[in-house]
Amino acid sequence: MSDLQKELKYTLQLLKQEWEEDLRQYQEKNLRGTLADKKKEGICWYPVVVKKVKIGYGERYIVEVERNDRDQSHSFQSGKSVSLFSNFTDQEAKMPRVNGVVNFVRKDLMVITLTGDRLPDWIHDGKLGVDLLFDEASYREMEYTIKKLLKTEDGRTAELRDTLLGVRLAEFSATSPFPTIPSLNEGQNIAVELIHKAKDVAIVHGPPGTGKTTTIVAAVRQTLEWVPQVLVCAPSNAAVDLLVEKLSDEGLTVLRMGHPARIDDKILSQTLDAKMVQHPSYKDLKRLRKSAEEYRSMGRKYKRNFGKEERSQRKRLMDEADKLKEEALSLESYIIYDIFQRTQVVASTLVGASGPSLKGMKFPVVFIDEAGQGLEPATWIPVLKSDKVVLAGDHCQLPPTIKSFEAARAGLSETLFEKAIKRQPEASKMLNLQYRMPELIMGFSAGQFYNKELEAASNTLDHFLEPEEPVMTFIDTAGSGYSEEQEEETLSTFNADEARFTVNVLEGLLQRIGVNAFLEQQWTVGLISPYRAQVRRMKELLAEGNFEGINAMDELLTVDSIDAFQGQERDVIVISLVRSNAEGEIGFLADVRRMNVALTRAKRKLIVIGDSSTLSSNPFYQDFLDYVEKNNIYKSVYEFMEF
Repeated sequence: MSDLQKELKYTLQLLKQEWEEDLRQYQEKNLRGTLADKKKEGICWYPVVVKKVKIGYGERYIVEVERNDRDQSHSFQSGKSVSLFSNFTDQEAKMPRVNGVVNFVRKDLMVITLTGDRLPDWIHDGKLGVDLLFDEASYREMEYTIKKLLKTEDGRTAELRDTLLGVRLAEFSATSPFPTIPSLNEGQNIAVELIHKAKDVAIVHGPPGTGKTTTIVAAVRQTLEWVPQVLVCAPSNAAVDLLVEKLSDEGLTVLRMGHPARIDDKILSQTLDAKMVQHPSYKDLKRLRKSAEEYRSMGRKYKRNFGKEERSQRKRLMDEADKLKEEALSLESYIIYDIFQRTQVVASTLVGASGPSLKGMKFPVVFIDEAGQGLEPATWIPVLKSDKVVLAGDHCQLPPTIKSFEAARAGLSETLFEKAIKRQPEASKMLNLQYRMPELIMGFSAGQFYNKELEAASNTLDHFLEPEEPVMTFIDTAGSGYSEEQEEETLSTFNADEARFTVNVLEGLLQRIGVNAFLEQQWTVGLISPYRAQVRRMKELLAEGNFEGINAMDELLTVDSIDAFQGQERDVIVISLVRSNAEGEIGFLADVRRMNVALTRAKRKLIVIGDSSTLSSNPFYQDFLDYVEKNNIYKSVYEFMEF
């Protein structure tokens, strides 16, 4: 057995380990618990009330429900698969259910697109509830993909597999001088030229604020001058939607694959469902479907124990229904084919590339954005459909979310992007000019993660709140008596005193600069922490309504975890690091890539709040404290005691 086969078999083993752990956690929360337990775990809303029912794109039913347990935390998110159920029972059904996908959740409202084409009769009977479902289909598709890679002995897929894993050298064509794209900087142009010359794989390493997505969009445009169609993928629906929006703005014809409920409202018109409805032949398709259903309904009126004539009539009606159904399927296939023929860019998530509409399709080039966040088995899915692969991302930021700690530690957290950039360094280009952060905010991450090769563009000289306001501050809570605690239910860590202090610091900043200045300039603020329990504490404090400045910020303020902020930026970022203990334990803060994300979100002002005596036990954080001291941006909590 070759080393490559051993590696892939090991990856498959880790995938199964993750699958089992994910299923175990789901079963522990869902299948073995009572309804009350599931509500407490945040994987069930019950009871809910139907507020609204409407028909959306593709004539799918959309149901809006509201719950009464307003303060109960939950795990429902946009794109999650769910099951809507009723406690209504009769002789034919017990606890009837219909599956769906969450469009969005806002406070105590949830909007669900049902997967079937009919509205259940029982939707207004009894008490309704919504369960979170386990998504096994993604794991099955990843398992199938790795097994296929193991079996493939020759052909283009085998060549790409061997190249990405470093067994075969990446090849490049010697072309004439490449035309410069005026809207891109020198590094971005080099990256686009690399993509153009690559025969197998090109890798764009895009640190925060360097315009990675802008570069990829330009490369897609340039590639479409040579090929008729490309596939563009990313691990998350949000990342795919961003690409679709930017590519559409460039005037390209984009088809967004996936369930409409998982897609941002702004680009629903780019979905297959929406484009089918807009197609000139859709009215004929709708008529055929309606006629087929009418014939079937008439046929059902004839029972099997009727006479010979009735049975004969029933057969004629059912035959006609089948014939119309076949015509409808044929017309539907033509409409889908015609839409694909008119499409320049097909866009999907990594797993979504395995969808039935893309079955058997191959693309000259596949672009995978945010590849540093994609599980390796998932990233291989679109690779199997390609002749050439372009990977873009940043392996110095957060890796994919993995449920199994053992699988992550054993290697599943290493992405295909990481493997390829290590094994094919000549196929990669790092973008080194960033447009987001002033040099002081950028400096620590540039040294720790990017070999000091990252530079701040000239526009960042204007990125400040006021000329006299420092763009970066570290506030040390050592000796304050602020201490960490753990939530009993979630085991997530929080620090109540630090949470209040953090919110006070933000309020003080707003009052000092002037809330009106923030509102006039539309400056955005992120209040973040690595721990969800701390996020909850800060949200609770804000809900009390005691902060005049913060209350006025409304939609300009976001309070969330560091993980939720990857890929985003805010004018002001305030970070609460939480950890404060005599043992110097910092938990998953030891994953320094999380801190890299946190430190690189701010555009005009970064405030970091933490306990230096706890943090300094880790070499990375000691380096950070040295950077703080060197640049004279250190403050003690005692300087803020007026709060």
